[in-house]
Amino acid sequence: MKNPILWLVYTLVPSSKSILLLAATVIIIPISSCNQNDEILEQGLLTGTITIGPLCPVEMFPPDPNCQPTEAVYKAWPIGVWTVDEKSKLGILEPNLDGTYTFELPEGNYFVDLEIQHIFGTTLPETIKIEPNETVFLDIVIDTGIR
Repeated sequence: MKNPILWLVYTLVPSSKSILLLAATVIIIPISSCNQNDEILEQGLLTGTITIGPLCPVEMFPPDPNCQPTEAVYKAWPIGVWTVDEKSKLGILEPNLDGTYTFELPEGNYFVDLEIQHIFGTTLPETIKIEPNETVFLDIVIDTGIR
């Protein structure tokens, strides 16, 4: 081809056959990746309050603001959610500063426990069952051992 502009156009612009093949591929790939055996599990909620304490040797009323849990305190006591066989971790409960948390899960059975075990008291481990469109309440108490 003697005209460089025509050569560039023919090189950069795909033929109509190429465009049809590309369009067919784009349409067929998503359809072929669907598996009719795939089951869409409905979601449920795990919610509750995490209480960690004491954080100071002497508890006072009203509570000393310096002895209330902070984001760092909650991160120091991570609570994980696993499949019931404990092989797959689904996440960590991340409470608000008031200790409340909400964790969305597909229907099924799950295991909730501290990621780092300690010798003081706790209400964990716990096995829970999530039902579709239902809420499971699990309040968690962790004794830090501070006296």
